[in-house]
Amino acid sequence: MSSSTVDYTGQRPRTRRQAEKEQRYRNLLEAAGRLFGTHGYASVTLDDIGSSVGVSGQAIYRHFKGKQDLLGHLLVEVSAGLLEGAQQIQAEEADIEQRIDRLVAFHVDFALSSPEIIRVQEQEMLQLLEADQRRVRRMQREYIRIWTQVLGTIHPQASRIQLRTRIHGIFGLINSTAHSLKHSYGDPPSPEEAAEISFTLTSMARATIECTAL
Repeated sequence: MSSSTVDYTGQRPRTRRQAEKEQRYRNLLEAAGRLFGTHGYASVTLDDIGSSVGVSGQAIYRHFKGKQDLLGHLLVEVSAGLLEGAQQIQAEEADIEQRIDRLVAFHVDFALSSPEIIRVQEQEMLQLLEADQRRVRRMQREYIRIWTQVLGTIHPQASRIQLRTRIHGIFGLINSTAHSLKHSYGDPPSPEEAAEISFTLTSMARATIECTAL
């Protein structure tokens, strides 16, 4: 097959150069998330981000318009990934209990694998361009709507405010615990410890979902 021939999907296969460019893009996003989450957006330079993946700060301009654009791509992609995951669960799980279990497990996995990103989401939203802020907020609202719909099924008497409060309480429990564990102990947990942490967080979140408000 020549370099100009399309594959069976109808798309041109990626060249090695394209694959390396895509990997560099992903590495830069990952490094930016880690550094922004650890040191704060204002304290991190493009040189810091580039150095962490073995390139110069100037090389980042091959992928992004600047630091603010990089932050925008990071938070838009994270929000899109969360929303797409929740939408897939919603589409696949007709059983409400199974849908709740999968939504909780999905959010716990995200929080434990991306504790720095959680801090970036919470503290750096105002650094985004207005257009990126709108996109992220819209996807966050849709993500919460999916949770609200399923929790409303098991708490039909709850008001919209009560459901939203419960959901944000669940997110706060999962997100803050994952972030605190990361920065309290330094070293990543062993696979056995990670499984225990995940089980405990999932059980606590489930209890929050099921409890009856007084």
